[in-house]
Amino acid sequence: MARWEPGTAERLQAAALELFATRGYERTTATEIAQSVGLTERTFFRHFQDKREVLFHGQDRLSEAILDGVRGAPDDASPLDTVAHALCALAPFFSPERRASSRTRKAVVDDNPALQERELRKLADLAVLLADTLRARGVGDLAATVAAQTGTAVFGVAFGRWVRDGEERGFAEVVTEVHGELLALAGRAAPVA
Repeated sequence: MARWEPGTAERLQAAALELFATRGYERTTATEIAQSVGLTERTFFRHFQDKREVLFHGQDRLSEAILDGVRGAPDDASPLDTVAHALCALAPFFSPERRASSRTRKAVVDDNPALQERELRKLADLAVLLADTLRARGVGDLAATVAAQTGTAVFGVAFGRWVRDGEERGFAEVVTEVHGELLALAGRAAPVA
């Protein structure tokens, strides 16, 4: 078996995605993932708690980019515009080179209820982070909560559109389109009586 090499986690992720896509998530073991790149199961578990985490690795970096995006938003930006600014700051995570693997990852997650649940938990955690960060900027509790929850919906719709077959626009451009549609819909909404 190969000794430690740089990029081990990334190699394991790529191998796992390929195996999950071809054999199915449930029928793929951590041992098989590790062996497919010449590593041991023990090495796999040095990098990932379980095979599910292969698909969700990097959440901390994504969260930090969200925080940086909120911090970098103009001081006079509305809560929704601040969230859109933060989502656009995620564009480096969703580069054109990562679109194919992101598409595969989405298909694997969409095919497995337990992974769907984990994905929803990830989005809920993102909403809490966004809301807390907006409150720290002086946004009121209700506005922060609504903007954060809405922002995670914008993220989900934008990501789904970004991984569609034939989509070539960058992630930030897709976020901007979805955010614009949200603002247009909200502008046409009548107050509930």
